[in-house]
Amino acid sequence: MTIVAESIILPQRRSTAGRLSDFLWRHPHVLLAIFLGPPLLWLGIVYLGSLFALLLQSFFSIDDFSGLVNYEFTLATHRQLLSGANLDIIIRTVTMAAVVTLVSALVAFPIAYYAARYARGKWKALFYLAVMLPLWSSYLVKIYAWKLILAKEGILTWIFQKLNLLWLIDAWLSLPLVGGNSLSVSYTGTFIVFVYVWMPFMILPIQAALERVPASLIEASSDLGGTPSQTFRHVLFPLALPGIVAGSIFTFSLTLGDYIIPQIVGSSRLFIGQAVYAQQGTAGNIPLAAAFTVVPIVIMGAYLWMARRMGAFDAL
Repeated sequence: MTIVAESIILPQRRSTAGRLSDFLWRHPHVLLAIFLGPPLLWLGIVYLGSLFALLLQSFFSIDDFSGLVNYEFTLATHRQLLSGANLDIIIRTVTMAAVVTLVSALVAFPIAYYAARYARGKWKALFYLAVMLPLWSSYLVKIYAWKLILAKEGILTWIFQKLNLLWLIDAWLSLPLVGGNSLSVSYTGTFIVFVYVWMPFMILPIQAALERVPASLIEASSDLGGTPSQTFRHVLFPLALPGIVAGSIFTFSLTLGDYIIPQIVGSSRLFIGQAVYAQQGTAGNIPLAAAFTVVPIVIMGAYLWMARRMGAFDAL
């Protein structure tokens, strides 16, 4: 009966193209393998293969006398990450990524809340345009523009001078860790540019998570006598937390691996991305550069595992 039904629905065709079409119709898994095979092969060989080869280099070492790579399995290169200078680079990068993520969440939440709860029609369209517009401009143009803004002769210093608040910038720049000769060559400037560049990646997931919160839940909390702060702590924030974590995946990981922003705006102290570039380029120490790449991979692996348990992937 089944054979007869198939012959009626899909009669046999004699051409090669027709037979191939019939075969793929009867075997959809083969068609799926044909479509997914090339991209999966590309991903496995080009991306994962090159990444594995890079990580394998971290288990080798560099000969101090000849400067050549010693292809013997060792953990000595990984132990170098715990030395004073290298450990400072790791701590500096992770701290900057954590602070950028925290401040981005604090700034993005009220913006996303307004867009999700109050913006309608053309105002919501303007919101998306305002959030996405910085992403349409060149990455380097934005960074160099901020370098000019934060420079000692830049517009920000000029505004503070006109307001007779230049002493405030000077007092801030005199602080030991966050200060410097100007904002454009300080950790403060690096932090400002990081927050500006990655802010859209925090706003959009939070806004998507807040739009999923039914308004009836907030109204029910008010009807039951909950104050606005109690409603925020016990209703709104727990439901928006997956979106916050989803946004933090972008801001944290992008800050962790970026080397262009600290190279253009900031002090001479290195971040992980700069260390990788310097070790494999200038110093020629590929094993140590590969060992540095292990750090963000391990950190983001643990972070993604925690984010998955918190349901953050549902808000992406």
